[in-house]
Amino acid sequence: MQFTSEQRLDDGVLEREFILGEIPGTLWTPGSAPAPVPLILMAHNNGLPKRDARLMARARLTAAHGYAVATIDAAGCGDRPRSAADEQVRAELRRAMQAGEPVDEIFESLVGPLVEHAAPEWRTTLDALLALPEIGGPVGYSGWMALGIRLTAVEPRIAAAGFFAGGYVPRAQREEARQVSIPLLLLLQWDDEGNPRQRALDLFDTFGTKEKTLHANTGGHTGTPWFELEDGNRFYDRHLK
Repeated sequence: MQFTSEQRLDDGVLEREFILGEIPGTLWTPGSAPAPVPLILMAHNNGLPKRDARLMARARLTAAHGYAVATIDAAGCGDRPRSAADEQVRAELRRAMQAGEPVDEIFESLVGPLVEHAAPEWRTTLDALLALPEIGGPVGYSGWMALGIRLTAVEPRIAAAGFFAGGYVPRAQREEARQVSIPLLLLLQWDDEGNPRQRALDLFDTFGTKEKTLHANTGGHTGTPWFELEDGNRFYDRHLK
């Protein structure tokens, strides 16, 4: 892992850009907490960049609360190259959505491979992050649910997870949800136009963990109340500190 830039933000958080092989990422660490600190992996939804404004705001506030926070542009996300096949699927998705046609199978062919390619890169990144002296365990996960299900099903170092129920979850991950056994917080936007609430509720029932909490709020896809970040930090405090 090579750090390529760093800056101290006005809240005392240290923000550093890094490169790990072909994987670009950002690491935020608190300015005042004693090292080593717990780590939270913060993943954006399928294809968005690691510099997404909402993700960066969440990351900074979480780091200021006393956590190391890391995000990456995994394969197919952000500025990483996309294959011609990926671009064709995305074009077909846009066409189908504009025409009002069913899109589940198109999402399946898009999101499924993104999860398959992203999960190994996140695990490689986790290896490198935990080797840094300022970061210890335990590890939490926050964000994209489809990827989070895969990671929490196969990665024993992740001790708690917060998922956003705002994106398509492939069939493989719906099955893997039964293997998730760690404490779980699921955030659901009740009026999310792109994510039928019943599908999210059914998935909540599927998760294998006995310690799971559902927070549902009115509003559309991007309307998650800001207080949920504070509640999320309290959730991580219970399980990671």
